[in-house]
Amino acid sequence: MDVQKLPLSGVTVVSVEQAVAAPYATRQLADLGARVIKVERPGEGDFARRYDTTVHGHSSYFVWINRSKESLTLDLKDPRGRAVLHGLLRDADVFVQNLAPGAAERLGLGTEELTRRYPRLIPCTISGYGTDGPWADRKAYDLLVQCQTGLVSLTGTADETARTGISVADIAAGMYAYSGVLTALYTRATTGTAHPVEVSLFEALAEWMGQPAYYTAHGGEQPPRLGTQHATIAPYGTYRAADGREVLFSVQNEREWAALCAGFLGRPELTDDPRFATGSDRVAHREELNAIVAGRCARDEAATLLADLEAIGIACAGVNDVAAFLDHPVLAARGRWRDVAVPGATVRALLPPADLAGVPARMDPVPAVGEHTEAILRELGHSDAEIEALRADGVV
Repeated sequence: MDVQKLPLSGVTVVSVEQAVAAPYATRQLADLGARVIKVERPGEGDFARRYDTTVHGHSSYFVWINRSKESLTLDLKDPRGRAVLHGLLRDADVFVQNLAPGAAERLGLGTEELTRRYPRLIPCTISGYGTDGPWADRKAYDLLVQCQTGLVSLTGTADETARTGISVADIAAGMYAYSGVLTALYTRATTGTAHPVEVSLFEALAEWMGQPAYYTAHGGEQPPRLGTQHATIAPYGTYRAADGREVLFSVQNEREWAALCAGFLGRPELTDDPRFATGSDRVAHREELNAIVAGRCARDEAATLLADLEAIGIACAGVNDVAAFLDHPVLAARGRWRDVAVPGATVRALLPPADLAGVPARMDPVPAVGEHTEAILRELGHSDAEIEALRADGVV
């Protein structure tokens, strides 16, 4: 692929990153053509490389969010390692870090210091709870943030809470860091001013909690935990078919409710039943309504139920497991899979979800630890002897 034809060609991102949030942000910048130099610990690299070994010996997390990057190993506690990093920052456009609280400042990589030394550089800091405030020094992991924002209290059943099955706080923070960096690049291009970007996992997921926050603040109590049922819409959830499979469908308005009553339940008189006259009424009488719907669904197999629901214009779906998702006909028919190299193998990877017309997707390899170290050091003017000395001393 000719990376020079991509939108962020010519943009250099240096990232001292680990785990999920920062690597997810920088992978999206790499998707658009940015050169992303990932700084890792000598020898071990990003600890997310060892979260699991399921992808040809590599971590599923790491393979997902680290393609199209260059890996440079540096010991940033050694002055020589920091000197190499500053050699990169002199000409870089963006610096991203999600180090432990206070670590960047101790290394001389805090936002204030970087903006003083490199006025064109856009520093992006991803933290747990913000770089100031009473929790600035606390470590934060995804599930901790799910708990602190109240998300876990909304997820699960009436009897038991549950974590969300993906790293939503990390993903939210990575998305906002990505959009924040894009905004900062645009602002610098149009005004000449480089604005630092800061995102916390807590505040990113707090934004996603907007609807239940308003509901709780103004309704007097938070939405109940209802498994796959919707807290404020009914019927909306999963029902078991005669073959044991689950079918999910949703009624969003009165037109759909009338269609469901007449065309699926076979009980058009329910549209005039005062228990179900409005959306709020249906939620208030959810148990009675669910009994009616469940009785209907128990009479047919899932495929028949889905066909009947689709025929009357009701949004519906079977409940896939991950294996079924991997073989989803929409992904196959729309050509969303591409091969991506990982050290020693090749894997399928999904294209970035935002298509830009006429712009090809960049799907370059996932790097091995320190794979690009020597090339980058030579680019910075280091001789073979200097590189060997740095390697012998464990600096790279």
